[in-house]
Amino acid sequence: MKKYIIIVCLSWGMVFSQDPLSGVVQYKEKSNIYPLSGASIFWKNTTIGTVTDMGGAFQLERTPTTDLLIISYIGFTTDTLKIDTIFISHQMIQNMEDELDEVTLTQRRKASQKSFIETQNILKISSEELLKAACCNLSESFETNPAIDVNFTDALTGTKQIKMLGLSSPYLLISEENIPMVRGASQAYGLTFTPGAWVESIQISKGAGSVTNGFESIAGQINTELKKPLSDIPFFLNLFGSINGRYEMNTHLNHKIDEKWSTGLFLHGNKRTQRFDNNNDGFLDLPVSEQINLMNRWQYTDMEKGWVSFLTWRYMKDEKLLGTLSFNSQKDRGKKNHWGSEIKTKRWDASFKLGYVFPETPYQSFGFQTAYSSHIQDSYYGLRTYDIHQDSFYTNLIFNSIIGNTLNKFKVGLNYSFDDYAELVNLDNYNRIDQNIGSFFEFSHDNNDNFSLIAGIRMDFHNNFGSFFTPRLHLRYVLLEKFVIRLSAGSGRKAANIFAENQTLFATNRSIKIQSSLGKIYGLDPEKALNYGLGLSKSFYIGNPHQITFSADYYITQFTNQVVVDFEKPREVFFYNLEGESAAKSFQIELDYYFRDDLNFRAAYKNYDVQMNYKNGFLQKPLLAKNRFFGNLGWESKTTTAGKQWRYDLTYHYLGAQRLVHNLIDRPGGFSPNYSLWNTQITHVFSKKFEIYLGGENIGNYRQQSPIIGADDPFGVDFDAAQVYAPIFGGMIYTGLRLKIQ
Repeated sequence: MKKYIIIVCLSWGMVFSQDPLSGVVQYKEKSNIYPLSGASIFWKNTTIGTVTDMGGAFQLERTPTTDLLIISYIGFTTDTLKIDTIFISHQMIQNMEDELDEVTLTQRRKASQKSFIETQNILKISSEELLKAACCNLSESFETNPAIDVNFTDALTGTKQIKMLGLSSPYLLISEENIPMVRGASQAYGLTFTPGAWVESIQISKGAGSVTNGFESIAGQINTELKKPLSDIPFFLNLFGSINGRYEMNTHLNHKIDEKWSTGLFLHGNKRTQRFDNNNDGFLDLPVSEQINLMNRWQYTDMEKGWVSFLTWRYMKDEKLLGTLSFNSQKDRGKKNHWGSEIKTKRWDASFKLGYVFPETPYQSFGFQTAYSSHIQDSYYGLRTYDIHQDSFYTNLIFNSIIGNTLNKFKVGLNYSFDDYAELVNLDNYNRIDQNIGSFFEFSHDNNDNFSLIAGIRMDFHNNFGSFFTPRLHLRYVLLEKFVIRLSAGSGRKAANIFAENQTLFATNRSIKIQSSLGKIYGLDPEKALNYGLGLSKSFYIGNPHQITFSADYYITQFTNQVVVDFEKPREVFFYNLEGESAAKSFQIELDYYFRDDLNFRAAYKNYDVQMNYKNGFLQKPLLAKNRFFGNLGWESKTTTAGKQWRYDLTYHYLGAQRLVHNLIDRPGGFSPNYSLWNTQITHVFSKKFEIYLGGENIGNYRQQSPIIGADDPFGVDFDAAQVYAPIFGGMIYTGLRLKIQ
């Protein structure tokens, strides 16, 4: 009986992953096709390589030094392939005679990879990196990576927020398979609506993004790639529990219907029923919560004719109860007996993506994507009401081709977005419709040696913004071997959804004041920004296999008409367009040291200078650590023939002083203390099918003292639970198991 390995590599422009080469490795036995894990794939005469995961999938950067790809697996003859098309279909026939003499080169795939080939400053995080922490959702997916900062939003909801380049998530384009996802009504809690176990990889790009992704990517883009039914394993189960009362279940069920159709069912549920008040202030440290998340994906692939498509729909229901220990929603809502809050969210999403590669001209392709979402949040905070309903529609059409030869490529396309907002803030209604039609052109050049560029421009017609241009430019130059210099510049626009993005203000009794500029959105004008960036990357070896990668980058974001959220006066919060200077400056240096194949160390230092001219003076942005340190140590034992393995991970975070705003307790000019956080996890893999893990977050048990101001009088004018600079609950221990059936 003969076996075959079938390799299918796809590249569909912006419709799918932007990785230069991706695919799935399978083997055929009789009439059945199975995914093949552990196959080695690497570029000839380079160290750039990877191995296929449990679902037979792989992603691999291209290199300008060679187009020869080597594929190896024990029991098969090693082949060398010349890659000169968008996709290939290759079969490796089992070498029956020389099976015992077969030599296989394997290389452990790095869980986090900085690209030396991409023109943009891109970091790619694989599913292996996500397993290093209690990755329950996207907001918790960046604890082991220095590119993204993670902080708590307030002392009540337990929600984490992310920042990059010193700017909060509304200044990032957060997309799911290049469809804008976390925006508008979902800004506050949207990152908690995507389970980490559903994520295949994450691409983080710093600075102004591509014009193909829209005009809102000011500080960067975070794009998640979800598990694909074709490449994901048939069954996956993850069970999770922690001492903070959170229990979680994730399961994937995938089925290949025939040679072209595959489908997957993804289920997620989490619940927290226990009530904790470790600081004895009378308030829950973490909310009582429950979430149900369901997704169904259909994948169609016809490689001979060049078609691939995805149809995805999902439903999510999330409920949170927070407030004082004694609060009963049925008895106390709308009364001053006990302070409490409920946040209830329902969300429907549906998307369709279609890609086509011209078989006769594989450098030409087009992609089409469209998506609809309905987001309904009904909530109250004490005596305050906040409801927001958002219906969104998005569609994008893109065409890829070349100019003269494959060194010069271009993308051209159109997209349309529609958002219908209905907001209720106490007794005030804020309803609006945003519509935008955008067109874009992007040119890229790569001499396959030492220079590449991406230059793009888009023009948008917005019903509330008017018409405007947003140009973007990215340059990459290889000064020396493995020494890359990058430059970037670009402009962006943003409509500030002041209530949805700043729901922490409802965890206070501050009066809300909007100082109108006669704009069309809350009376405010849209924000404009320019982003400039410089990046350096150098990789070298100190003997073999001691590999060191050093990188440094510096970004400046300058704003015009920035919408300021001003907490500087006690008992009040102001929203207004800034007339003076506002700039965010970010500097980061990072060192990755691979001692050997199973041991690596990563360290980073970040400095932020984010200041703006408030009404009462030129001040540093509050609740932002100017200095941050990061360290991570990872170890993996060698995998035995039976699939057994140990994995260990240790992460360190240091946060410097953060400026505090004036309130009942904190005086003007006050700063928080410096503090450190330690996270760790150990995993024992018993076989390719089963593993258990045990971990701890904040194992030093650092907690912010008295995080809620005016906790003894929650209906008083000084009540404020929004000034949070450190963890509230303290240390947390968790455990879980993973079951995989191929």
